[in-house]
Amino acid sequence: MLQVWQKSNRMFPSKADKEPERYYLLPGMGGRAARRKHLYFLKWSIIAGLGISVILAALMYLLNRFGF
Repeated sequence: MLQVWQKSNRMFPSKADKEPERYYLLPGMGGRAARRKHLYFLKWSIIAGLGISVILAALMYLLNRFGF
C-alpha cells in the first residue's frame, strides 16, 4: 500500500511510465528533398543575417559619424 501511494504521489511523473513518443515521416520529409529544403532555408537565413548586419553597421557608422 505504501508503494502505491509513493508512486502516485510523485510531483514529476517519470517518463518511463509512459509509452515512448513516436513520430512518423511522411513522404518528402526525409531524404534528398528534406536536405535540399534545409539547405535552401540555411542559405537564405545566412543571406538575411548578413544583409541585416550590413544595414545595422551602416546605421551605427552614420549615427556615430554625423552625431545624430
